[in-house]
Amino acid sequence: MYRLTDRFNKSLLAGLLLVFLAAGLRAEPEGQKGAAQEPVQATQMGSTAAAAGLFQDIEERSLSFSHSLDPARAGYYGLGEAATPEMIAGWDIDVRPDGQGLPPGSGTAEIGEPLYEKKCAECHGVFGEGAGRWPKLAGNEPLVGGGRPEKTVGNYWPYASTLWDYIHRAMPFLQPQSLTDSEVYAITAYVLYLNEIIEYDWELNQDNLATIAMPNRDGFFMDPRPDTRNVACMEGCKDPDTIKITWDSTRLGVTPVEHLQQSRATPLPGSAPQSGDKVYRQACGLCHDSGLGGAPAIGDKAAWAGRIAQGRELLIEHAINGFQGETGVMPPKGGQAQLSSDAVSAAVDYMLGRVGEG
Repeated sequence: MYRLTDRFNKSLLAGLLLVFLAAGLRAEPEGQKGAAQEPVQATQMGSTAAAAGLFQDIEERSLSFSHSLDPARAGYYGLGEAATPEMIAGWDIDVRPDGQGLPPGSGTAEIGEPLYEKKCAECHGVFGEGAGRWPKLAGNEPLVGGGRPEKTVGNYWPYASTLWDYIHRAMPFLQPQSLTDSEVYAITAYVLYLNEIIEYDWELNQDNLATIAMPNRDGFFMDPRPDTRNVACMEGCKDPDTIKITWDSTRLGVTPVEHLQQSRATPLPGSAPQSGDKVYRQACGLCHDSGLGGAPAIGDKAAWAGRIAQGRELLIEHAINGFQGETGVMPPKGGQAQLSSDAVSAAVDYMLGRVGEG
């Protein structure tokens, strides 16, 4: 296995875990299909979103699994269901170093520059210089020769195709997989341009991306160490009902989120009332623009129909106090505890006024 960055490895491991949980990979013996099942609740917490102030006052969220009543079923671990082709296709988005897996699309650094400034610069800096402890993207300082040089795309990343893969799979930080394929090509082109690897107007596409020779392409070696030394425990395991996450690593300050909170800060109490659209952009748009986390997308008439039927007052109550729905979690006041009830009501009215425009 190639060892890239800690962030890359952790993201990959998290993705594999989610695949396992979503697909419920198992071997189901013939003649035992359709056995009686009972629901089991496990818990998880959106730690990054919580640290960014997006899920204040919410400690955990429930995720339902199915659990077999027959412990004798060999190869069945009591989680999930057989993966359908549609489910597998949703996760089959990886791109190999040789470019296999790249979808059709194209983009230039010229097109990517405004996209980067809108989607990426808040964390990575306007010119890839990095903001705070967020990774620096541009720079060609040698990795050898002493000192502690910062790793960048220019001096460290081995393949341009896996750069595309990472941006597509994990970025933007709070809205991963929200970019179109062509937007990813354009942003990738701009990052490569910042590192003086391609020209500003050179078109990047699925046919030529893997042909780009990255400066550090020969700086990696095959790691002979095993992926893990632990032996899986399949007996006497802990009851999932008793498992709760009570702490997360963002409290260590390793993942900086303060600027995300500050960029969505509200005026001090006593200032002029905010319009509904302004409150929406500040506290609601992160989820409701695209339907992130099961939120009804603004303007989606079908998604809002059932909610509107419940009445405006109940919608406002849920928006102010928070609500656990069938498709996701509504954090109290959108995670912005400093908002007044009137401001939240204005945002709800703004969204209701936009129903049917999508």
